[in-house]
Amino acid sequence: MTSSASSPAIRHDIDGLRAVAVLFVILYHAGIGAIGGGFVGVDVFFVISGYLIVPQIVKLMASGQFSFVDFMARRVRRLVPALVPVLVYAVVVGALVLGSGAFGEFLDSLLGAAAFVSNYVFLGQAGYFERTTDTILLLHTWSLGVEFQFYLIAPVVVL
Repeated sequence: MTSSASSPAIRHDIDGLRAVAVLFVILYHAGIGAIGGGFVGVDVFFVISGYLIVPQIVKLMASGQFSFVDFMARRVRRLVPALVPVLVYAVVVGALVLGSGAFGEFLDSLLGAAAFVSNYVFLGQAGYFERTTDTILLLHTWSLGVEFQFYLIAPVVVL
């Protein structure tokens, strides 16, 4: 099955790999089994992104049809609609359950997530790997930041 001419064909093998990656992340966060696969699942997503995106960039650049603005606009249109409700929900939950100090750190992470740089925000916070993650409402957005930064850098590297 293929989609429109401007989009690549649907890859069921890639969808299967994505499902396995999601399963690893879910099992990790649920504490099921001795599999430390949360990061493996995220890594699989990163590899899939590179595998799918880089050839598209190369093909468009070779044909002279690559536009960085259009490329980034497509990434934003794909990522932002899912991110906005998460950020809104997190603000509501954060306001209800976090104390003033934790809420201040949360607001930093909220701005970082909205700008796709939360990986750097969390890295800069003291005790990143030592804090309990149940008070870091947007911790999962670190990988989205890395993905978006990849999208910024990949066309430059390919060029």
